[in-house]
Amino acid sequence: MRRTLGRVATLVAASVSVIIASPQTQPPTFVAGNKTVAVYATVTNARGRLEPDLKQDVFAIDDNGKRQTLTLFANDIQPITLIMLLDRSGSMKQNFDLEERAAEAFVREMFPTDKARIGSFAKSIQIDPEDFTSDRDTLLKILRNDLQDDGPTPLWNAVDRAIDKLLIEKGRRVVLVFTDGVDQPLNFQNHNKSLRDVMKRAEEEDVMVYAIGLAGQNGMPVVSGRGDDRGRGMNPGAFGGLGGRGLGGNTGRAPSLEQPDEGLPKIAAATGGGYFELTSPRDLANTFAKVADELHHQYALGFAPEKLDGKMHDITLHLSRTDLVARARKRYLASRVLGGA
Repeated sequence: MRRTLGRVATLVAASVSVIIASPQTQPPTFVAGNKTVAVYATVTNARGRLEPDLKQDVFAIDDNGKRQTLTLFANDIQPITLIMLLDRSGSMKQNFDLEERAAEAFVREMFPTDKARIGSFAKSIQIDPEDFTSDRDTLLKILRNDLQDDGPTPLWNAVDRAIDKLLIEKGRRVVLVFTDGVDQPLNFQNHNKSLRDVMKRAEEEDVMVYAIGLAGQNGMPVVSGRGDDRGRGMNPGAFGGLGGRGLGGNTGRAPSLEQPDEGLPKIAAATGGGYFELTSPRDLANTFAKVADELHHQYALGFAPEKLDGKMHDITLHLSRTDLVARARKRYLASRVLGGA
């Protein structure tokens, strides 16, 4: 009997892409022979609080407008494979200690089945350690000793690099990025990644992006008559130096309140992640811990697509309760090998 069960388990594993469940609970059930599109959903109520105990009949999914049969439903804790990206631009220098302690708050919320790497972006993009790890002490040591000094803000290049590192990983793959400014890479040639480039990759590869943006005072002028521009369209020299924000020279004007890169909420919404915008660095630790809590209370849903045509398909997640709001990925690539599930 044990030998027979082992053969069945092997066949199922070879037929589908499996979402690995926490060892405290039963793994999600898949239908043998089907590919599965995984959809992770965060559900909140009118007060913004998580709703973690919903039943399957509350959820429905459309693929290109056509209702699908759910072949997977789980509301237990699913492991996370995550890369945390920390902004080390010049404008963040006075808040480096707060940034590090906030990242430590996330690491302390990790479960034994979670795996992570720590990245920082400034003059370069570095991601440590070499392999994903569940060892909190290793991650905390990196945060305390190995983050780089201040430099520019290669935001989208950093997210793109993180996606590279996540491609061979299974299950739920997440990028958590924190920044206080707009994308401002060191290389101003045509080799930099744009928001459009990175969002396309994240959608195709099923990588979820969570973003935390810190708004604050900066030294860049507000263009007369176009206060919503926040310095966009300036050439690199207009900043008076490299860095995310706060490195401009004396413009003769009072500093303005600059919002973080406007692409952050867009990529978070498209990939089913979350976006949190802060006005004070004092809120960083609580926000990092909140992201960990959300990731540990997402629903794992899945369906078997009718055809794998190699095209991007729209996903629409419906809830039968109008008092609840769900966040989930918007699209998936219907390729012959479905990733991320």
